[in-house]
Amino acid sequence: MARYSDEIIEEVRQNSDIVDIVSQYVQLKRSGRNYFGLCPFHNEKSPSFSVSPDKQIFHCFGCGVGGNVFTFLMKIEGISFVEAVQTLAERANIQLPELSNNQDSTKEELKAKVYKVNEFAAEFYHQNLYKPQAKMAQEYVKKRKLSNETLKSFKIGFSGKFDELYNELKKQGFEEREILESGLVNKNENGKYIDRYRNRLMFPICDVRGKVIAFGGRVLDDSKPKYINSPENVVYSKGRHLFGLNVAKKYDIKKRLLIVEGYMDVISLHQRGIHNVVASLGTALTQQQGYLLRNNTEQIILSYDSDEAGQAAKVRAMEILMNMGCDIRVLQMEGAKDPDEYVIKYGNARFTNLVDKAISVIEFKVKILKQNLNLENVNDKIKFLNETAKIISKIESSIEREIYIEKIAKEYDISKEAIYAEVNKLIYSNLNNEKNAPKPKIVHAEKTETKKRKISDALLKRENTILSILLTGNQNYYSIIKQNLSQDDFKDEINNKIAKKLYEEFEKGNSNINSILNNLTDEEQNRITEIMAIDYEIQDIEKAIDDLMQGYQKDKLTDRKYEILELLEETKEPEEKKKLEKELNDIIISLAKIK
Repeated sequence: MARYSDEIIEEVRQNSDIVDIVSQYVQLKRSGRNYFGLCPFHNEKSPSFSVSPDKQIFHCFGCGVGGNVFTFLMKIEGISFVEAVQTLAERANIQLPELSNNQDSTKEELKAKVYKVNEFAAEFYHQNLYKPQAKMAQEYVKKRKLSNETLKSFKIGFSGKFDELYNELKKQGFEEREILESGLVNKNENGKYIDRYRNRLMFPICDVRGKVIAFGGRVLDDSKPKYINSPENVVYSKGRHLFGLNVAKKYDIKKRLLIVEGYMDVISLHQRGIHNVVASLGTALTQQQGYLLRNNTEQIILSYDSDEAGQAAKVRAMEILMNMGCDIRVLQMEGAKDPDEYVIKYGNARFTNLVDKAISVIEFKVKILKQNLNLENVNDKIKFLNETAKIISKIESSIEREIYIEKIAKEYDISKEAIYAEVNKLIYSNLNNEKNAPKPKIVHAEKTETKKRKISDALLKRENTILSILLTGNQNYYSIIKQNLSQDDFKDEINNKIAKKLYEEFEKGNSNINSILNNLTDEEQNRITEIMAIDYEIQDIEKAIDDLMQGYQKDKLTDRKYEILELLEETKEPEEKKKLEKELNDIIISLAKIK
């Protein structure tokens, strides 16, 4: 599979600082030369995810995953290597050459065509909205008090008859493959092409750059389903985008961003001057959407519908965003089922006031807890106190705990001393449980992988140390190591594969370790980044190489010595025995000379 040249890839890498990129997804804190945070690829409570600004790599000591800036983006976004290069190139304002005709370029060409199909469809639907046959849609937008400016900003449209869009797309020269891939048209059992959306109000869904990637279609009568959304395809993955973010980004959203459930909530609020609002495309909030929110704003206000589904979505979103270290608030709304209804009923000034008074996650959890209890009842009040203490005991900051205890005691008429007593009891109990619990064993990548070919820890450490020296990219060190050590001398299976690739690249004159990383398997990258992330405390590299080579020589001689001793027991031939005895004597002398 062809791809961009190594020179282009290296230019993109050098202009993409890994700390800067990873910081958009993971909260990092500096510790010594490296940065640490909670690993985004597995659940953990203590930071074991390390990012090295010097080596431009990341490695998690918990789950063993590692790599460079391309690897990180591929894993976190679920994209291909080519897409990672393109994303970082666009971010660094680097113009990439056209890919030659291959599998990657074919996929990219299809994506480009689907974008064009979507763009044409969005404009086609929008123009349809102003035609006589769109009377039902016109009445609906009038009823929802949507201005012409709003209709144009969000390119709201109308889908008409049976195969109207399909015929127009064919007239524009689009082929069946790209039309079907867009999800705008289906092919039935009789081979007929039918528009997916018919007689619906159309909402184009755009990515953060404003490219149309999908559509949502709403019925204009009581038929079901109420909404139809585009299927996932080459340009669209619903869990990776937020409806309205491309419009919201035109305004100042850095301080605060409101997340709601539906298209109309976003559109209605925008029309009334509340621009810092997005929607999660009708799905439960995903981690990727959480990253988008965190990357674009300091504070996230959750404003889901007040029904049971909305409350459940709110709780799921809170857990995801809290684990990402986001500042989250919860909007409390009465007198309307959703923000769209509220702002139409009461106006945007009153809604803005609600946003300003949004409560913290702790307050929200306590409030939900109280809803199901009668605090006039002694048993319920005891239960409320115990459950509230559990919520507060999970707060790490003692100052934050104190503020909440004061507030809850006052608001719910409970002695703050009683809350303190329960909270402290839980904290001490948790500490004792952690202290007495068997320590979980961290499984490093190397421990799991070496089961394939069992070698001693000492030998594994020696091999890793040699690889760490080769990974400095120094051609002179390689020359010394190569003279004494062949690729096959690496006994660990993964190390053996890495050594072969490193030797091959050094022989070609390529000592750029980051470019070598791009051509390794995940397993090999994980091992290399683990080796690179460890400080082997080598003061004098040339002396270290000499000591390591002597260690290998000693092992080889020792292995041969035991081999000869076994052969001497079996050999009856005098001449053969004499030769083996001489070799054994030479080995013993050689071993004596090695320190």
